[in-house]
Order: sequence, then C-alpha cells, then structure tokens
Amino acid sequence: MVDDIRRMRAFPDQPPVIPHSIEGYQLSVNTNRCLSCHKREFTEGSGAPMISVTHYMNREAQMLADVSPRRYFCTACHVPQADVAPLVDNTFVDMSELGAKPAGSQ
Repeated sequence: MVDDIRRMRAFPDQPPVIPHSIEGYQLSVNTNRCLSCHKREFTEGSGAPMISVTHYMNREAQMLADVSPRRYFCTACHVPQADVAPLVDNTFVDMSELGAKPAGSQ
C-alpha cells in the first residue's frame, strides 16, 4: 500500500523511504525522473519535498551547483515503502521506549 505519508525514520541517519510508486521511472546516467519533482528548483511547482542539501555537496563538503554525481542514483539509498510482511523479525527498540532520558535531565 502506498499512501504518500512521510514515515518517521527508525534511526537519525536513515534515508527516507519513497512514499509512492516509482514503477516505470527512468533512472539512468542520462535521466533521473525523481529530480523532475524533488530537485530544488522544481519543488514549488510539484509540492514534493526537496532533496537534502547534502545531495548538492562533494566529498569535501563543498556546495555544488547541481546534484552530486555520487547522489544521483536515488535508489542506492532510498526504497519505495510497501505494505508487506517483513522478511525477518525486527527486534529494534527505540531509546525512548527503553526509558532513556535526554542528557542533563534528572
């Protein structure tokens, strides 16, 4: 099931999942359909969230005028969400559920 709802991430650096189908999207060296909505200059018209500013940085953290070639293939990190049974059991427990308190709290 795809519902276009942005899901909470399981851990801080988790790449967000893709909340819509990408079946038929072209993603090659010459074409990236994701960027037609998510690239900085197209988000106002599409209403899609802008890709992270980190995708516009090179390995030395210098800003680039366009998406970094190392961040061009979205599905290397991002996957479409799906309403399916997990392949393996997930035993992950968030710190907040373990009773951990923020630093400096009593």
